[in-house]
Amino acid sequence: MADKLQRELSNRHIQLIAIGGAIGTGLFLGAGASIHLAGPSILLTYIIVGFILFMFMRAMGELLLSNLGFKSFGDIAHHHIGSMAGFMVGWTYWLTWIISGMAEVTAVAKYVDFWYPEMPNWITAAATILILVALNLFSAKLFGELEFWLSIIKVITIFALIIIGIVMIVFAMKTQYGPATVTNIWKEGGFFPNGASGFFMSFQMAIFSFIGIELIGITAGETKDPHTTIPQAINNVPFRILIFYIGSLAVIMSVVPWDKLNPDDSPYVKLFGLIGIPFAAGIINFVVLTAAASSCNSGIFANSRTMFGLAGRKQGPAFLHKTNKNGVPYYAILVTCGLLSISVILNAIFKDATKVFVQITTFSTVLNILIWAVIMVAYLGFLKHNPELHKESNYRMPGGKYMAYGILVFFAFIFVILLINSSTRLAVLSIPVWIGVLFLMYQKYKKESRKTEIPTETEEDVEEA
Repeated sequence: MADKLQRELSNRHIQLIAIGGAIGTGLFLGAGASIHLAGPSILLTYIIVGFILFMFMRAMGELLLSNLGFKSFGDIAHHHIGSMAGFMVGWTYWLTWIISGMAEVTAVAKYVDFWYPEMPNWITAAATILILVALNLFSAKLFGELEFWLSIIKVITIFALIIIGIVMIVFAMKTQYGPATVTNIWKEGGFFPNGASGFFMSFQMAIFSFIGIELIGITAGETKDPHTTIPQAINNVPFRILIFYIGSLAVIMSVVPWDKLNPDDSPYVKLFGLIGIPFAAGIINFVVLTAAASSCNSGIFANSRTMFGLAGRKQGPAFLHKTNKNGVPYYAILVTCGLLSISVILNAIFKDATKVFVQITTFSTVLNILIWAVIMVAYLGFLKHNPELHKESNYRMPGGKYMAYGILVFFAFIFVILLINSSTRLAVLSIPVWIGVLFLMYQKYKKESRKTEIPTETEEDVEEA
C-alpha cells in the first residue's frame, strides 16, 4: 500500500535489535573509564540504571501496545501531550541520530585504520554510508537481518569473554596481577574506593552506554505480531544487563584488579591479551567496528521512520511521507544519508575528525535523555486521560504513575550530574537554545499539525493487514 510502512520484522529480528541497542561501543571502549571512575561500585551503578531503564521500557511498551498506530516517539508525544511536544520530540530524536550517525561513520573509518592506515578516512566513511543506504532502501526486513548478524557478533564476543574469565577464576589461573579470583573485585579499596562522588559520577557514563535501548519503540510500526514480540524483547532487558554488563565487568575485575585497568584502554582487549591471544586487539577492533556500523545502521532506520512520522503529522515536508513498493520511506532515507555525508567532508578536511564529534555527541546524548523524560510525561498523560486502556492492558508498567514519577526524578538527578560535570555542562546549557530553535520552526507547521490525529490501530487491524 502506498505511503504505508510494512510489518516485516520478525521476532528474532526484534530480539536481536533489542540486544544490539543495549550493547554499544560505550561498553567495549568506555568500560575502562567507567571502572576507573567508580571502581567495583560500577556494578551497582549498572543495576540501578538498568532497573530504571527497564521500567522506562515497560512504560514505553504499554504506550506502544495501547495504539499500534504509533510509529515513533513523536506520535506518542503528539497524542498524549500535544502537537508541539510531538514536533519537538520528533525533530530532537532526528538530530540525536544525525549527530550519532556522523560520529559512528567516523568511528568505522578510524577502526578500519587499524588494518589499513594508508586508507583515507573519508573514503571509508563514504563507502560505509553508501553500503548502509543501499541496504536500508530495500526493505525493513533487510535492516532487521543486518542488525541480527551485527548483534550476534557482539553477543558471541561477550559470551566468549565471560566463559574464558570464569575458567580462569575456577582454576585460579595466575597472571601478572596474581591469581584470578572474585576477591579481586573488592580487595583494592573496597566496593566504593572513590567514595560517593566516584559512584554518582559513574551514573552518567552508565546512562550513555544505554543510549539506543529505546530503538524497539521505532521498530514497533514494522513488527509482526507486536503484542507478543515487543513484551518479549522488553522483558529480556534485565537478563541482558545482568549478563552483558554486570557479568562481563565482574569477570574482568576478577581477573584484573580494577585499579590495574587503564581507563584509556578497552578492558576486553586486556583480558583477551592475558590468555595469550596475539590478535586480541584485532578481535575487539573488529567487534567495535561492527558495533559502530550497527549503530549507524540503526540511526538511518530510526531517522527515516521519525521523518516519515513527522511528515505524516504535517510537521515536516510532505515528500518525506512517501514510501516505495517495499514500504520503505526512501526519501527520508536519502535525506538522512545526505546529511550523514557531511561526515565524509569533515573527515576529508580534518586529520582527526573524531575529536570534532566528541562535544556534539555529548549534546546528542543529553537530548536523548530529555526525550526519555518526555516519554514518561506522555505516559502520565496516558494514565490520566485513558485510565480504561491502562486497566485493560495486559502489559502494564509496575507501579503505574508512582513509578513514572520516580523515573522522572531519576532523570532530573542525571541532569544535575551532567550540569556539575564540566565536560557535559555545555551540552545541558545548550538545550534551551535548541528548544528555542524548534519553537520558531514549529510556527510554520502548527496550524495543520494541530488538526492531525494519530490513527488508532488494533491487533485486529494488524492481522488484517
